[in-house]
Amino acid sequence: MTGDKAAQTAPVFTGRRWFFPSALLHELDPDAARSGRRPRRTARDWVVDFSCFALAVLVGLLGAESLDDNHAVPHALAVADQVLGALSCAAVWLRRRWPLALAAVLAPVSFVSETSGGAAMIALFTLAVHRPFRYVLWVGGAHAVSVPLYFWWRPDPDLPYLASLLLFVVLVVAIVGWGMFVRSKRQLMLSLRDRARRAETEARLRAEQAQRLAREAIAREMHDVLAHRLTLLSVHAGALEFRPDAPRAEVARAAGVIRESAHEALQDLREIIGVLRAGDSDDTGRPQPTLAALDTLAAESRQAGMKVTLDQRVTGPAGVPASVGRTAYRIAQEGLTNARKHAPGTEVTVSVTGGPGEGLTVTVRNPAPEGDVPRVPGAGQGLIGLAERAALAGGTLEHGPTSDGGFAVRARLPWA
Repeated sequence: MTGDKAAQTAPVFTGRRWFFPSALLHELDPDAARSGRRPRRTARDWVVDFSCFALAVLVGLLGAESLDDNHAVPHALAVADQVLGALSCAAVWLRRRWPLALAAVLAPVSFVSETSGGAAMIALFTLAVHRPFRYVLWVGGAHAVSVPLYFWWRPDPDLPYLASLLLFVVLVVAIVGWGMFVRSKRQLMLSLRDRARRAETEARLRAEQAQRLAREAIAREMHDVLAHRLTLLSVHAGALEFRPDAPRAEVARAAGVIRESAHEALQDLREIIGVLRAGDSDDTGRPQPTLAALDTLAAESRQAGMKVTLDQRVTGPAGVPASVGRTAYRIAQEGLTNARKHAPGTEVTVSVTGGPGEGLTVTVRNPAPEGDVPRVPGAGQGLIGLAERAALAGGTLEHGPTSDGGFAVRARLPWA
């Protein structure tokens, strides 16, 4: 799916199309490359093709003139040579469609037809531009082998044999080198365009990953914050439901806790949505909870009817880094929430120990509940989120049942 999307959004050539070769534009346009249709000639292609045709005709006319001046060549052979030259010049218009076939055919034709020499050199140049070097090597090798025989068979009256041979070899090497230079420039442009496409695709994937990570962080924050508040609401609402004859003062106290918890839950939800809309960090809005807020957290849980024992043995608690303290608070909050849901009525012990240089250890432990506990629905992502929080803070988190049938969550956080 990602590859298809990248292909659909890949940039196509948007410059002056008439100024570039059609083969290059065909490679730069992914839609045209996938369609399989032949590229149409651009204005530049028509100018270049006509110039190549005119050059082949000019070389053919010069060859025909030299044939007329050479009385050693029979008239029938000269006519046949010119017919082959005319056909070779006309075949130059097919050089873009069949570069290898045209160059391979014109190599032996140019050996027997002097007027086909220009068309053969243009076909060799086209082959060097459009095909890999191994094909050029075969066709160029055929020319190189036939050159000594050609000048031995048809010596030039104005140049010695060695000079003619050297001049032709230099001409072939120059034509092949020029064609390979043009091909390398086109391949460089294609590689740069592919690199740009990959860079844009990677940038889009990084942006999508950043958005996904941001959504996951917000989801974890909503779970950690709202789960605690909503379980308090559930506990007090359940107490009112199962004890309708409770004293008026107790009912009023429970209703006050429900109202306060609902207000806090709405406030937390409003802050998280505000962060989502503004794209700001967690430092906006109300101050984030730290290690000092554990007393308030334990008091809220006791007010909800839980038995909570808070054991803090931290050396220099004021020096705890804000991120470490916030992580420790969330771990304790999630541990109390899970104990309230899965082990109601048990005594939960929250212990925080450590100091600078030795790290911070947070443990939330509860014994096994008495009797059957009704199953509480949940996504099961709380402990996974805590493990991710601890990992982001540079620490570790362990959780699992204890030997007495209870459950414990233990986190170790760094504190330099």
